[in-house]
Amino acid sequence: MPTSKKAAPAVVLPVLDGEDPWTAEEVEEQRAELQEELERVERRIAATEAELESLLKGGTDGAGRDPADVGSSNFERDQEVSLAANVKEMAEQLHLAISRFDDGGYGLCEVCGQPIGKGRLQVFPRATLCVTCKQREERR
Repeated sequence: MPTSKKAAPAVVLPVLDGEDPWTAEEVEEQRAELQEELERVERRIAATEAELESLLKGGTDGAGRDPADVGSSNFERDQEVSLAANVKEMAEQLHLAISRFDDGGYGLCEVCGQPIGKGRLQVFPRATLCVTCKQREERR
């Protein structure tokens, strides 16, 4: 007797009232976009860390160096540290979004549990808050 393969259940993402439901193709594209962005960000982290390592190997002592050069090097190093932190935070957001996608929580606001909105997620795929909750957070 031939065995039939069951297709994996389709992921259903929540939408706001008045929005068109996600199509299977859009869901697949959204998941792929999250994964591709994560891969880009991880490459960027590696490049930023390599640049930071290069700057740190340059040393921070000012012995025999022009004070303006030391200040410039320190500023550049601080900028790279800040950039590295921002990129790592973006990677964490992407990991969280992918995890929520895989466990069925993607598209729901982490604070109020309501849909984030298809339009918002298409523009900002790693969003974890609906517009209302995000505005509340930013006012604090």
